[in-house]
Amino acid sequence: MWDDAKRAASLTQAAARLRSELSDWATLSRRVADAEDMADLLDVDPDEAMLAELAGELKEMDEDIRQREIDILYSDPYSDNPAIVGVQSGAGGTDSQDWALMLLRMYLRWAENHKFTVEMLEESEGEEAGIKSATFRVEGLHAFGRLKAERGVHRLVRLSPFDAAHRRHTSFARVEVTPEIEDDIELEIDTDDVRTDVYRSSGAGGQHVNKTSSAVRLTHIPTGTVVTCQNERSQMQNREVAWRVLRSRLLALQQAAHAQKIADLKGDSLPAEWGSQIRSYVLHPYTMVKDHRTGVEVSQAQAVLEGAVDPFIEGYLRWSASEAAVSG
Repeated sequence: MWDDAKRAASLTQAAARLRSELSDWATLSRRVADAEDMADLLDVDPDEAMLAELAGELKEMDEDIRQREIDILYSDPYSDNPAIVGVQSGAGGTDSQDWALMLLRMYLRWAENHKFTVEMLEESEGEEAGIKSATFRVEGLHAFGRLKAERGVHRLVRLSPFDAAHRRHTSFARVEVTPEIEDDIELEIDTDDVRTDVYRSSGAGGQHVNKTSSAVRLTHIPTGTVVTCQNERSQMQNREVAWRVLRSRLLALQQAAHAQKIADLKGDSLPAEWGSQIRSYVLHPYTMVKDHRTGVEVSQAQAVLEGAVDPFIEGYLRWSASEAAVSG
């Protein structure tokens, strides 16, 4: 602890979270006991005002318990870690690039609504509109535990604003979510397997980023994993962030390979996450957003695009826990 300030800070934060969690459960336990005492009094001496108070308290506790149930579902060992989120346009040309930008804004608004900290790491603009790709870091309570629900291909159906005939188009974008991992996690990366390229940033940031080769691209040759960072002012800072993201993505690949090995031993086949949509967003001829894994469906598509993603995240957590219970 005394020799490693970074680890000490991490453990202190973890301890504070556990103390807060224990305190919340203790408070809820006392509220339940008080409600039981109030119910006993009402059996002896019914009182309308006290009955209304008890009903209100039970309603609040019901919502509190529902939230506690969600909290218990964060079983992933990296649930509390910051999340590295990547959005990439897919099939659909300009519409797809615009769709990728819509998804990026949706997640940024979701993070803002939850008062999470967001750090943009890379953004590549589309040729006519939207973006080709973007990568950002999200830090907050259960950041990765929540956002991992968004991994996969997202499908949009709408009347295209880029089609002169205003016809209906289907666009795809891929969302990649990995946990940011600490340096003390055992993950060996041979530096000879990583190619480093530096180039001038093409994004915003003033004259400095455009006139110097500060942007960094790392390519992990064995897996083909590519990470770029051009948000920081110096090449050294961008290199450090890029390595952090690369470690996180390689860890995710390692976990996926391990899960696949276990599934093969069990004789199960895991659903492909790449190339098949996990969720559809329909804006025409009706409005609807449906998650194809969990069955969660809402009709307020515009609200979802404004950041109201929590019903899908909670649905995924419950579905994932159910799937784990069945397979386990």
